Amino acid sequence: MLPHFIFALSPLLSLLPSAAAHGYVTKVVIDGTTYSGNVPNAQPSNSPIRQISDISPVKGADNPSLNCGLNAQLAAMVVPANPGSVMEFYWGDPGGELWPHNTGPLMTYMGACDTSTCDKFNGSTAKWFKIDQIGRESDGSTWYQQDVMNGQPISVTLPTQVAPGDYLVRNEIIALHLAETLGGAEFYPSCTQIRVGGSQTGTPNQTALFPGAYNDNDPGIFDPNIYTNGAPYTFPGPPVSNLASPADMTGQLSNNGNSSSPSGNSSPSSTTKNGKPTSSANGSGPQATAQAPLNRVCKLQKRDGSLSRRGTDIAAHKRRTSFMRAIRDVFFYS
Repeated sequence: MLPHFIFALSPLLSLLPSAAAHGYVTKVVIDGTTYSGNVPNAQPSNSPIRQISDISPVKGADNPSLNCGLNAQLAAMVVPANPGSVMEFYWGDPGGELWPHNTGPLMTYMGACDTSTCDKFNGSTAKWFKIDQIGRESDGSTWYQQDVMNGQPISVTLPTQVAPGDYLVRNEIIALHLAETLGGAEFYPSCTQIRVGGSQTGTPNQTALFPGAYNDNDPGIFDPNIYTNGAPYTFPGPPVSNLASPADMTGQLSNNGNSSSPSGNSSPSSTTKNGKPTSSANGSGPQATAQAPLNRVCKLQKRDGSLSRRGTDIAAHKRRTSFMRAIRDVFFYS
């Protein structure tokens, strides 16, 4: 005969939400050419996207997997691109589900494979420079990550002054739905191997290592005000690189009476897209204000109409917490 607590658990089990999916880069499109991603923990495919072992998040700013994803492996292909090429990153899961989170920034870095071709370069010594970042939309509450949740790609334009050679392009989502607690941030980095042509001679500044670029207590990673509408947000990591110049911008700069400079040492300003301010104006602090007037090359291909912010992540977390409390009560008080 089964213990009485098993029967008590039966109705509770029906309330348990399905395990929260996470995700990986399912495909990348470069100047219209599509490359499928490597399904995590499956037979590797002929892809430029480095395969990760699992779709779970990287936890902890000092985790070695912060470089290119959980136990990321070298990819077979190094695919062509050029200065100014457009890269689109599609996020999902192996079952075809969409990206599940809606809170936190989207950032993109490049790192030169300077000791070998990218298919032989492990990336642990890469000097990463940030080419884009995007946070909240102009309403001050909805994050552009919500658009990824609705199936939209993250579109990034490579700097027009980047020198030829092999590069890793590190597209990263930081999910902050649990960032009210220290250590609650979830990191989802992905690396794509490209070979840039052309004859430019640009040299990036503000490079960083991964791990090393972030700390768990950075204000853009540990954020007790993450669910406060209109609260300022500070992007983690280095400022956007000098290579991401205003000439590469997809929108227009709105100076708002403040000075700005391509070096990133500037007063607060905002970037506008289609006449509306983008989320770069919704950051604050040294990193955010330094990066606001720079290259707004990353944009999401939005569906028509406005998108309402859904509290999917925090609601699911509360349901799981309530379930675990119910389990505790059955075991200890029945």
